[in-house]
Amino acid sequence: MDYSDIASRIVYEDNHLLVIDKKVGEIVQGDKTGDEPLSETLKAFIKERDNKPGNVFLGVTHRLDRPVSGLCIFAKTSKALERLNAMFRDGEVHKTYLALCCAAPAEKEGLLEDWMERNEKLNKSFITRKPGPKAKLAKLRYRHIADTDRYFLLEVELLTGRHHQIRCQLSHMGCPIKGDLKYGAPRSNRDGGICLQAHSIRFIHPVKKEELLLEASLPQSWKLPDEVLKA
Repeated sequence: MDYSDIASRIVYEDNHLLVIDKKVGEIVQGDKTGDEPLSETLKAFIKERDNKPGNVFLGVTHRLDRPVSGLCIFAKTSKALERLNAMFRDGEVHKTYLALCCAAPAEKEGLLEDWMERNEKLNKSFITRKPGPKAKLAKLRYRHIADTDRYFLLEVELLTGRHHQIRCQLSHMGCPIKGDLKYGAPRSNRDGGICLQAHSIRFIHPVKKEELLLEASLPQSWKLPDEVLKA
């Protein structure tokens, strides 16, 4: 199998971690579709590249929705997996997303705090007016940073990790993400994805104890203005 595409998308790798720029349409972990997840593709890639005789360990530390692109961290040792799981749980992994939206927010920047409930049958989250037994508090910060001819680019700092949180909260604010039919976009994207990218991630290496700040390449299909692409 040709793994050149996989190799070109690895943003960071050492003996403990592998961070890859996930493409739209890839699933991070196996699901009911039966499609091969990125975790298994990466295991096969490492096994072939490093000529490993046995099984390859690769732990999933977090997920990105199938239609979302961007940085995804995998653990190459059980020690790194355990520590990363704790770091995600304790809010020590800081993620910044880019979202290309169908409308501009009323305010240039702000903090969104909403109570959200997940409907598993619909695979969708909803904003509720007040906390209930199934509601969880969702928090994010956004900043309107650029425009294209028809769309509006927001930088989003995720402060909690709820199901479809960015998609749901931005839609509730009146700014559905381009291509996201489930949350109010008027039309789909050609690739079936949505214009939401896990653009950067900052955390302390779980073993080396050094700070890592990693960024994904900006999606060319978004047709962002030159000043954004050059930034």
